[in-house]
Amino acid sequence: MPRYVIEREIPGAGQLSQDQLQAIAQKSCDVISDLGPKIQWVESFVTDDKIYCVYNAPNKEIIKQHAELGGFPANRIEEIRNVISPVTAESRATVDS
Repeated sequence: MPRYVIEREIPGAGQLSQDQLQAIAQKSCDVISDLGPKIQWVESFVTDDKIYCVYNAPNKEIIKQHAELGGFPANRIEEIRNVISPVTAESRATVDS
């Protein structure tokens, strides 16, 4: 299933309390439950004014629907084409050895 990163512009996101973050997370989970197993929230990263979320979903449309039903923005939705990390550099060195 495709994986997406969603950029949500939420001014002051980094100042949200644990209770506020819990309420947002619960709303997201409720909407996902209503939409069914075709969409899965993987994790989110909170910065000062944005929240970046990673979701597994069949397409961008269901992510847009999730945002509309949840009442939170989805300012940008991009499909993740690949993932790299420090391990990526190591695998090339191993092949060349």
